[in-house]
Amino acid sequence: MSQPADPDAVRIGNLEREDAMRILGEHFTAGRLQVDEYDQRVNQATAATTRAHLRVLFTDLPAPYPPFMAPPVWSAPPPRPVGAPPGAIPVYPGLAPRHDLGVSDKSKVVAGILQLITPFGLGRFYIGHTGVGIAQLLTCGGFGIWTLVDGIVLLVNGGTDGYGRRLRD
Repeated sequence: MSQPADPDAVRIGNLEREDAMRILGEHFTAGRLQVDEYDQRVNQATAATTRAHLRVLFTDLPAPYPPFMAPPVWSAPPPRPVGAPPGAIPVYPGLAPRHDLGVSDKSKVVAGILQLITPFGLGRFYIGHTGVGIAQLLTCGGFGIWTLVDGIVLLVNGGTDGYGRRLRD
């Protein structure tokens, strides 16, 4: 019998690279990465050929992670939170968002434009990220800089709504 292959040696495709860059954008938006460090990691993600190359980019960051780094899925589905739309699977702390949830009814263009024209996190409230929205409201969007960068990231990379579904284009 042959030994199973190392899962980190598996070659990746554009979907894995795009997931990694999108999630790096979320860490950048959350203030965990500086601009130059974000640029460096995005360039490394673009050049990555295996899962090991992507895994290194997230070793010092908390969740969310790319889907291939997510812990195994539970055997029983988790309960749906109160107020969640039917069919939505909730996002739990420490778990990466699942990409089989479908597309949100919220638009990344609307969210990005709301972030750019209002320095109070209105785009984050719109997509259901009320915690980030409140933080931006209390800090006036980091004096406008945080919401400006956040708006650009939302327009370019999109993101997820409060239920972990990808924002529509």
